[in-house]
Amino acid sequence: MKEKNIFALIHSMDQITNHLIIQWNKMFKENLGISHILVLGHLKENGKSRPSDIARALGVTPPTLTHLSEKLVQKKLATRLVDEDDRRIIYLEITEKGIDIVKEAHEEGKTIRKNLFEKLTDEERQQLLSIYEKLNNSI
Repeated sequence: MKEKNIFALIHSMDQITNHLIIQWNKMFKENLGISHILVLGHLKENGKSRPSDIARALGVTPPTLTHLSEKLVQKKLATRLVDEDDRRIIYLEITEKGIDIVKEAHEEGKTIRKNLFEKLTDEERQQLLSIYEKLNNSI
C-alpha cells in the first residue's frame, strides 16, 4: 500500500508539472522552450559560463546545450565569447535582451502558478509550503 501511494504521488506531481509546462508554452510567445529559459536563467545568475559547466549544472548533455545555445545566440539572447588567455575556451554570456526574456518568462510562470495555487485554501497552501520546505531541507 505504501509503495502504491508513493507512485500515485509521483504521478500526480508529474501531471501538475506537465500541465504547468503546457500552460506556460501556450502563454509565452517567444518561441523558446523552458530549457532555453533555464540556460538564460543560469547565465543571469552565474554570469558568463562555459557550455560544459552549464550542461552539468542543468543536467543536460553537451550536445543538447550546444543546440539550445545556437538558438539563444541566433535570437541575440546570448553571445559567445572567446577566452582572452586561451582561445580554445568559449563562454556564453546573456545579453540585455536575454535578461528581459528571463524576467518576462518568470512573470508568466508566476501568473500560472498563482492561478493554480488559488484553488487551494490558505490552510492547504500552508500545508503544501511546509511539505516542500521539509523536502527541500532533506536534499
